[in-house]
Amino acid sequence: MITEEIRKELNRLQDLRYRDLQIRTIPTVRPETIIGVRTPELRRMAKQFSGTEETNTFLNDLPHSYFEENQLHAFILSGMKDYAECVRELNRFLPYVDNWATCDQMSPRVFRKHRKELQREIMQWIRSDKAYTIRFGVGMLMEHYLDEDFDAVYPETVASLRSEEYYVNMMIAWYFATALAKQYETVLPYLENRRLDAWTHNRTIQKAVESYRITPEQKAYLKTLKVRLKVI
Repeated sequence: MITEEIRKELNRLQDLRYRDLQIRTIPTVRPETIIGVRTPELRRMAKQFSGTEETNTFLNDLPHSYFEENQLHAFILSGMKDYAECVRELNRFLPYVDNWATCDQMSPRVFRKHRKELQREIMQWIRSDKAYTIRFGVGMLMEHYLDEDFDAVYPETVASLRSEEYYVNMMIAWYFATALAKQYETVLPYLENRRLDAWTHNRTIQKAVESYRITPEQKAYLKTLKVRLKVI
């Protein structure tokens, strides 16, 4: 009953113009599974359903049929207050994540208070054979371990990743561009020594040059580190 109730509400909130935009920007999701509901409405629904007796029924109903159901699932997990429960539910849900939006908008607030325990989980996610599980793991390293909890082992771990998946490599580039803004001296050698594959290397530089947190002098130097891509 909870899934039927949720779908009824999602269809009531449908915005066809927004649906068309999502179809264009989230190409890995089949268009027929996108209803077209704006993020603020989904967050409101997540708050509405979180903590109810029926919530677990919805969370257990995997795989979901619609993109918005995955989004709602992600927002419910993001609001969980119990760390162990959140990690347990994440590990059940991550294998079903099939797009960058659900992956990137899933950011459990409880992680902020459990960074020490979270390290182990992240390393397991990064070793996954699922593209969006890897992307999520790298995203969590970027969100939680580039400031006071930074350790040089983290960029080393990310630099060792090799993937044929576009959305994994984009996250690696995003990670290193953000790391340049926050830990420039430590991270710069990864570009100077060409530790990343050529495409990810150049995309990192592109994203860093677009960042307002990188100084003009740093941007000028980073541009000199671009590599020529092989044309096949």
